[in-house]
Amino acid sequence: MKYKRILLKISGEALLGEQQFGIDQNPVKMIANEIKKVRDMGAEVAVVVGGGNIFRGMKNSAKLGMDQASGDYVGMLATVMNAIALQSALNQINVDCRVQSAIAMNQIAEPYIRHRAIRHLEKGRVVIFAAGTGNPFFTTDTASALRASEINAEAMLMAKNGVDGVYTDDPNTNPEAKKIDKMTYDDIIKNELKVMDTSACALCKQNKIPIVVFDFKKENGIKNILNGQEIGTYIS
Repeated sequence: MKYKRILLKISGEALLGEQQFGIDQNPVKMIANEIKKVRDMGAEVAVVVGGGNIFRGMKNSAKLGMDQASGDYVGMLATVMNAIALQSALNQINVDCRVQSAIAMNQIAEPYIRHRAIRHLEKGRVVIFAAGTGNPFFTTDTASALRASEINAEAMLMAKNGVDGVYTDDPNTNPEAKKIDKMTYDDIIKNELKVMDTSACALCKQNKIPIVVFDFKKENGIKNILNGQEIGTYIS
């Protein structure tokens, strides 16, 4: 395998399926099956899932008259809901899984403890990191880069919803947008591309963690990346 230990970042919107809001079991089961394939290959898989399918911090908090910090905390709780849904789907296909939350929720998740997370991975368990960093004003992109750095992940895989990499413009609105196969961290930071937060990209750069942006809907996407196939956009 090209990478032994990976961190998979899944957007909350990826769990919407055909719905406008909430969690659709079809994409959840599909993602669980894709994770199982690489876990069975011997890969160590950690996951961070967003919460945008349930609550999007800044946008929704403004509508409800909340301050941003309160909205971000609600968004963190949304990521915990998604983590539990994904854990359930993994358990149903006999994949041992643990949810670790950056906010204490002892009845439903372990507290985030770095060495315990690494030990779970070494034992072949999938670890889902929930509640972001546990702090407002940080996105789940930043949480992903932080956790990837902490667990010594060899790569961060960013699963996008219906987009198979980084483009020069939004391919959904501009048919002339061109896909970029390889780019550097600085390309993301300098051009402020909306692939991920610049702070998350800077953290990956600092810790030399390559990023692969790919379309999670394509079957065997994660498996193909681990087998060394060049799919999506490679950022290093």
